[in-house]
Amino acid sequence: MSERLQKFLARSGVASRRAAEEYIRAGRVSVNGEVASLGQSVAEGDQVRLDGQTVGGHVQHRTLAIYKPRGVLSTVQDERGRPTVLDGLRDLPGLHPVGRLDRDSEGLLLLTTDGDLTLQLTHPRYGHQKVYRAWIDGGLPADETLDQLEDGVLLDDGLTAPARVDRAGRGLYVTLTEGRNRQVRRMLEAVGYPVTRLVRVRIGGLWLEDLTPGEWRELDGRDLHDLLHPDLTPQHIWERKARLTQERWG
Repeated sequence: MSERLQKFLARSGVASRRAAEEYIRAGRVSVNGEVASLGQSVAEGDQVRLDGQTVGGHVQHRTLAIYKPRGVLSTVQDERGRPTVLDGLRDLPGLHPVGRLDRDSEGLLLLTTDGDLTLQLTHPRYGHQKVYRAWIDGGLPADETLDQLEDGVLLDDGLTAPARVDRAGRGLYVTLTEGRNRQVRRMLEAVGYPVTRLVRVRIGGLWLEDLTPGEWRELDGRDLHDLLHPDLTPQHIWERKARLTQERWG
């Protein structure tokens, strides 16, 4: 029985299917000693390698939390040679970003070799929260505008899902359970408050903590549990946001 190579790589846990396709296009995957091509099939007994490392069998996954700096792409590679979050981490085969942060945004991004974790954190059906700190032009919005953002904003790709928006110091905290392209920026621009800076501070139950731009740390079992089984009690969330506001951004 055979299957498509990109599906095999994703099932083996070394990458999401999209990332696997990028690896194949980049010539990083071989089958039985020959450079693989996109759409190629593999069968039981074929020897598949990624960056020279055999794929298959038990995989010890690794997941990193990184503070993606502004101006860096959250992708595996860039045809134009622009910096990506994997620069300096190429020695970890199969590592790929979990979702994306646009080039002009910054903050918490996960990198993993676990395709199942990627699916669980990015598929809308799981509803994992992501929290962003936004600085905006035009002062702080009135209550009516916050209500509009929370009820849903009509964008060119449809009405956004219910969100949570809180004032914080000189900006806002925006909590989403969906991940459309540049969603926070588009929502705020649609109600007349263009974003001047955007930092993602939480994914699931994992917070940015004290990471600084470009820094990363590897997640342990407790981190992964907190990531997928967050403490979302209102008091806990309020305390963490208040601490971030006070200690980092005012």
